Amino acid sequence: MVEREIKADIAIEEDEAHTVAAARLHVAGADFEGRGVARRNPGDPNIPAIGEDLAIARALADLSHRLIEAAVNRIEAFEGRHVSITQ
Repeated sequence: MVEREIKADIAIEEDEAHTVAAARLHVAGADFEGRGVARRNPGDPNIPAIGEDLAIARALADLSHRLIEAAVNRIEAFEGRHVSITQ
């Protein structure tokens, strides 16, 4: 068994109403980025950790979809035909 460690970098930008997260990953010779946004309702209390949690989760979900798409593209290139994968 071969073990590798791959680390994701997450950057967060925020103001009073929005938190934006970018999750970046370099894997298999390619760079991927997922983005996520959280918006605070003006009537809600300002609790930055909640916006960070949501924005990061959304960025990682976006990153996950991009990785799956890349895997499908690699499989299709290898197989020479359209493929469908299940999760």
